[in-house]
Amino acid sequence: MNQSETARPDPAAPADVSFEDALRRLEEIVKRLEAGDVALEESMRLFEEGVVLARRCSELLTKAEKQIALLVEVEDGDFVLKDLREGEPPEPGAR
Repeated sequence: MNQSETARPDPAAPADVSFEDALRRLEEIVKRLEAGDVALEESMRLFEEGVVLARRCSELLTKAEKQIALLVEVEDGDFVLKDLREGEPPEPGAR
C-alpha cells in the first residue's frame, strides 16, 4: 500500500473529519475486513476505527437533517420555507 492508502483520520479526535473523508476511510476499512486477509489484532483495530468513523458520519448526518428546509406550496400558489423538525413528517403537498 502507498502512503495515501494508509493515511486515515485519527480515531481519537474525529471532530475535524469531514463526512466524505470519514465515509471514504470507512469504505476502505470494510474492504480490508471483507478481504479476510487481516490478522485478528489488526482487524480489531480497524473495527474500532470503523465504529468511531460510523459515529462521526451519523453525527454529521443528524446535524444536516436538522438544517434541512422544505419548500412548501401554500394555497394561493406561493411558496414558503419551513424547517424540517426532527421526527416530523413533511406536510401534505410538500415538494
